Amino acid sequence: MSSSSVFSPAATASSRVLSFSQIRILVLASLGGALEFYDFVIFAFLAKLIALHFFPASQAAWLRQTEAFGLFGAGYLARPLGGIIMAHFGDIAGRKKVFTFSVLLMALPTLMMGLLPGYETLGPGAPLILLLLRMAQGAAIGGEAPGGWVFVAEHAPPGRVGLATGLLTGGLTGGILLGSLVILALNAVLSPTAVSDWGWRLPFIIGGIFGIGAMILRRWLDETPVFREMHQRAETASSLPAAILLRDHRFSILCSVLTTWTLTAAIVVLILMMPPLMQSLHHIPPSETMLASLVATLCLTVSVVSVSALTDSISLSVMSLVCGPLLAVGAFTLYSLPAQFPHSLPVWAGLAGLCCGFVGLVPVGMLRAFPPMVRFSGVSLAYNIAYALFGGLTPAIISAITPYTPLAPAFYVTLAAVAGCAGLWLMNNHRQRQMPSEALPV
Repeated sequence: MSSSSVFSPAATASSRVLSFSQIRILVLASLGGALEFYDFVIFAFLAKLIALHFFPASQAAWLRQTEAFGLFGAGYLARPLGGIIMAHFGDIAGRKKVFTFSVLLMALPTLMMGLLPGYETLGPGAPLILLLLRMAQGAAIGGEAPGGWVFVAEHAPPGRVGLATGLLTGGLTGGILLGSLVILALNAVLSPTAVSDWGWRLPFIIGGIFGIGAMILRRWLDETPVFREMHQRAETASSLPAAILLRDHRFSILCSVLTTWTLTAAIVVLILMMPPLMQSLHHIPPSETMLASLVATLCLTVSVVSVSALTDSISLSVMSLVCGPLLAVGAFTLYSLPAQFPHSLPVWAGLAGLCCGFVGLVPVGMLRAFPPMVRFSGVSLAYNIAYALFGGLTPAIISAITPYTPLAPAFYVTLAAVAGCAGLWLMNNHRQRQMPSEALPV
């Protein structure tokens, strides 16, 4: 298999069938990705209780919660650095080693969070240690998603790269769903007092233990055929992959950042920010907004897998022109109809989740944009810079403009969808002109 054959349009019917080994790789990759995103988001779900245990009781409740969310945001700030470092070694030393290390780097801090004594025991050291653990989680996430996409794509048979990438992306979004379900189960089984005293630690301990198990299972995975052949031919990067990217692939980086902006807008605005926005804009009870969030996340997972799989047979440019407008429709539906039909929020949230299929196009487009020598670094650099920038700014922007119109979130998502469509279209056409032999069938 040549280094470009994983993206070759030429494939026999038998070569397009996933083997048992490839299915095993997809399952382990998706499971590990789900656990990593589960570990990352449960901190947000439990931020209020974390604030009670890790900051001085003498502080006002709002200040402690603000500090806890500050620690949550620190994870985003660590993503670019962690992703770039891990991607560097992924392009130099191999995909498998970094892919295995990323889940361990997430599992150990998560387990330690569940066991870490609070402020009463460690004093100011408690929030400081928690900050370091949170940054380690952010570094792990920075390498997990790009590493997972590259790993499964380079293992997939020709004509099934989109499906493989979509299953991995579905696993990542499924981790958010898993976190929500665990928190709901925790509150259903334990009393509020028990959850506040010690029960909040259980999701971290469970995630850490299963993450270590996922790391052990990943050790049995094989290195990707693409990297093995590059290594045999001495085609791995001879200089810093980041330097090669900045010298030869600036256009692809820019386009990838634009498409990742669309991904962050869809997930942050339509999934993560939707419950508090619906509570404040339309006074919908928290129980209904949580149900709507679960429905939206489930529909998002189904949508990204389906849309990614379709890129194996339909032009990426055509898919972007369909999925971009659908994303805007989903956003306006979600932020306009609940005002008239407040008790139907799960329906509109589910529809918005189904309209988020553009999220599934983003990794496919980025994988096509960069040659194998710097593919891991290229995807990681663009993805993490965009997520650190827009993931951090989007909540602030939405909060600032929503008082002027309740449709502000929908306008923001629409703007991001236009930028993402343009980025994906330009990136796909540029790649076809520059290196058509390494592009996916379009």
